[in-house]
Amino acid sequence: MGQKINPLGFRLGESQSHRSLWFAQRKSYYMGLQEDEKIRDCIKIYLQKNIRISSSFEGIGIAHIEIQKKMDLIQVIIYIGFQNLLIEGQTRGIKELQINVQKGFHSVNRRLNIAITRVAKPYGQPNILAEYIALQLKNRVSFRKAMKKAIELTEQADTKGIQVEIAGRIDGKEIARVEWIREGRVPLQTIRAKIDHCSYPVQTAYGILGIKIWIFVEEK
Repeated sequence: MGQKINPLGFRLGESQSHRSLWFAQRKSYYMGLQEDEKIRDCIKIYLQKNIRISSSFEGIGIAHIEIQKKMDLIQVIIYIGFQNLLIEGQTRGIKELQINVQKGFHSVNRRLNIAITRVAKPYGQPNILAEYIALQLKNRVSFRKAMKKAIELTEQADTKGIQVEIAGRIDGKEIARVEWIREGRVPLQTIRAKIDHCSYPVQTAYGILGIKIWIFVEEK
């Protein structure tokens, strides 16, 4: 009946794993959720301010962030796509980031540990592609050109299919609309098909646009 569901939540336990691993009592669950959000926001804000921009990509290039919580430790793993300040000055950069994130949320009894892992095929990650499209739209590049270029970049990552959708006041038109493009197969109703997905808002001169990307990685 055309009911919408998040493709990642739909596949949990089958082809998708959780990106936050911790246990909490029912009454304190919301606190853990807010803490995760604060950690992710602190990391993104710090990287936007301190990252050294690479020649190929102007964004922060985070694929995703995993958070694992134990009794006395919070382990954060940042999956990143490109060479940047943190990769080049690994020890100093991570220590500064840990201090910055620790200030963002108050946790006296738990130690924070941050590790960085570089993904092999950055343009196979929907968050990095969405960030690329957002930068193009901010620079007033045509939305069709930006979407087609993003699809060309995914060919480097050997993906089986991709769908890109942009919604809002595209090109400053008075009436908001949705534009989308698809290349290859994107079987959203097949649970065994591993699909990466992201939603990414971007502030433009005409208002906020929403970018959604679905990438068909493989079928189990």
